[in-house]
Amino acid sequence: YSTLYKLLLIVIAINERYFMRRIDIIKRAGRNLRHARMRTILTVLAISVGGFAITVSLMAGEGARQYIDRIIANNINPKGLIITKDKKLVAGGATTGAASNLREYNPNATSYYGQDYESVTQADIDKLRQNKQIKDVEPLYQLQPKYVSFSNVKDKKYIANVMMRDNSIRTETAAGKSLDAGVELKANEAVLPESYLETLGVKRPYDIIGQKLTVVVAQTPQKVDNQVIARAYAEGGEAAVRALVEPKELRKEFTVVAVTKKSPDQMASRSSISIAPSAAKEISEFSTVGTDAYHKYLMVTATTVDGVSPDTAKESLEKSGFHAMTARDAQQMLFQFVNILQTIVLSFGVLALIVSVFGIVNTQYISVLERTQQIGLMKALGASRRDIGKLFRYESAWIGFFGGAVGVLLAWITGAALNPAISNAIGLGKNHLLIFTPSAGIIVLVSLVIVAMLAGFFPSRKAAKLDPIEALRTE
Repeated sequence: YSTLYKLLLIVIAINERYFMRRIDIIKRAGRNLRHARMRTILTVLAISVGGFAITVSLMAGEGARQYIDRIIANNINPKGLIITKDKKLVAGGATTGAASNLREYNPNATSYYGQDYESVTQADIDKLRQNKQIKDVEPLYQLQPKYVSFSNVKDKKYIANVMMRDNSIRTETAAGKSLDAGVELKANEAVLPESYLETLGVKRPYDIIGQKLTVVVAQTPQKVDNQVIARAYAEGGEAAVRALVEPKELRKEFTVVAVTKKSPDQMASRSSISIAPSAAKEISEFSTVGTDAYHKYLMVTATTVDGVSPDTAKESLEKSGFHAMTARDAQQMLFQFVNILQTIVLSFGVLALIVSVFGIVNTQYISVLERTQQIGLMKALGASRRDIGKLFRYESAWIGFFGGAVGVLLAWITGAALNPAISNAIGLGKNHLLIFTPSAGIIVLVSLVIVAMLAGFFPSRKAAKLDPIEALRTE
């Protein structure tokens, strides 16, 4: 018991010598700042500007990342793959505008915005369908209808985007057929976006359900041999020749079975008509037959079988000469863009913080000069150099703490106030761009306290080195 008692006395002594004394210095530092209240307030406001900018940039980055996560979840199957033969299409290398360099002709290339990309051929698709690690292999058909028309709006034609529906993604509907993941459209069924209703003069989504939609596709004029033309003319005259050489049109009729909701999380369904893969294939083949683009595609979609991860399937495809992009790859590409923007905004906060650091240094140097006699008296009464240095460093820490607290609090209030207006302005719906997280706020606050203490190092060092006798003589 006597040994334990001695150890307890030692612990109490250490606590009183170090911890209690440190707490006393921290309290004294806080009281000292009150004597120069106006100067302290101005310095706090200066450092709060940097804290505000840094916190806002972190909030914007967090909001953008959460929004991207929702976009990926609602538009890309987590087990899905986008497969291509050209690596540029899945590595962010796709460019627009005409290429200026002379390129060798590639019969398997597809031109897209002036740039040639290696195509996925029908033989490649057959090969992919034999891969046991993936299923639901389907080319992304390029559909370019001449025009579309609706049975409820007579004598009017419209230009519209038509795309193949991805059955692996759930699409939220405002009316009609439920479009959960795995639900397939029939060959004669179509889905309209809610954004079309106003143009069509439809007030309620349910009113368009059951209406007929006609998609008209023009076929590229075919190259016809002169002998074939001569034989047609001999057999049927000019009418037979015109029927042979004039462009043909395919009129494909669909029934509207659903209307997709306006949702910022579902990008593909905002302004496109969705049809079944079988109908998309028919339209694509009709419009490209007889051309170099027949049975050639930029990309192919697929999903991994149960028990196989997308990354594993991706590695297997790359060994077979294909390139693939997973949902995580798409997420990282978007995050890279967000990180660049966040770094730009963050740099302004860092610049403001650097300016405020000089303000802290200036404030503390002035404080040292004004309190020279006080420092000498403290040393004469037994205060050590270390204690004097701690006193001024803790004063800087208090300034960093209050400045960080004000900056973080203002950023949180500003985000809460501006989020609705920002969401409406850029079409985020109920999603918010500026999302405050307590962990980020704490990190900013602690970082500013540390930076402030570092800024107060040189003034505290100057105060600690003052000679007590010379300091007491100072007027």
